[in-house]
Amino acid sequence: MTGFEYVFPAIRGVQARREYYVSMCPLRLLPKVFLFNEAEMVPELRAQRQLNKARLPEMARYINDNPDDYVFSAITASIDAEVKFEPLGSSGDASSIGILKVPMNARFVINDGQHRRAAIEMAIREKPAIADESIAVVFFLDLGLERCQQMFADLNRHALRPSRSLGVLYDHRDDKAKLAKLVVARSPVFRDVVEMEKTNLSPRSRRLFTLSAIYMATAALLTNVDLEGAEVRAKLAADYWEEVAKHMKEWEMVRQGMISAGEVREDFIHSHAVVLQALGRMGNCLMHLHPDDWQSRLKVLETIDWHRKNSTLWEGRALIGGRVSKAEQNVILTTNAIKQHLSLPLSPEEQRLEDGFRRGDYVR
Repeated sequence: MTGFEYVFPAIRGVQARREYYVSMCPLRLLPKVFLFNEAEMVPELRAQRQLNKARLPEMARYINDNPDDYVFSAITASIDAEVKFEPLGSSGDASSIGILKVPMNARFVINDGQHRRAAIEMAIREKPAIADESIAVVFFLDLGLERCQQMFADLNRHALRPSRSLGVLYDHRDDKAKLAKLVVARSPVFRDVVEMEKTNLSPRSRRLFTLSAIYMATAALLTNVDLEGAEVRAKLAADYWEEVAKHMKEWEMVRQGMISAGEVREDFIHSHAVVLQALGRMGNCLMHLHPDDWQSRLKVLETIDWHRKNSTLWEGRALIGGRVSKAEQNVILTTNAIKQHLSLPLSPEEQRLEDGFRRGDYVR
């Protein structure tokens, strides 16, 4: 190997009988070393997905808004060149730790992490100080386009996003996530009947609600509610859900062990996410219009037939073909049904969807 070289401190490993290397790369080097120039190629000639530039501002903002505790996983790249690894020693651990030398005319292909790389470049332009920080890079040796494409497929084959509920549970930055967890912890209505990890409940689950559903419903409830402090907001939300629960006898029957949560979810819709969010939207309107007596007005909820088999009311709103739908338009149409039952006015958006629903236009 001759000429100028990149020199990376590295650890050598073996996977599938092939050597690979793990190193730390200063953030300032990422835009210079790992170029992305495949955007105009057809998919057959690329080794990665096309860069989605719409994702980058949010990712860059995440870095710059959390300079003391942002976390990015390693970038995986293939090197299209002859490399040289110089170990610190000839035996033991020393033979796996050393210096990786890569010629400067080498081509680096990002197999996983091109959005991280582009977001870091964007973040550095706004806050140059982070350029001296580093990110882990896993280097594989490039064995051609087919191998690089296979690596991309393999790296993403088993990638799964965490459930929405688990994301809320582990998120300590999002104020709405903190609020939802406070409400669940403080309210007797939700205690011991909330699934904190999964977003979808099995028929045999003993839980009645999911944390993600409470997150969305409580966020809708407190939209544009002028209250300062998490404790105050959590108390109002807990008070609201406790008042709602007084008029949902099946919720209390589950807590008392008189019927199973699975039976309620199977026969009724009022514990499903679409209805919880609709109740949150309705409650927001109710509190704004009737701040002094919103509690007493909720009694009308007892007169609503929440049975899933009540297709005359719920089909096309909370249900599509008899199945519960969490789509945004279904949340709004379900909200409309509840608000009309409580003699509450519809917003312009709600009225537009309601008019379309009555014309038979379910999709807008």
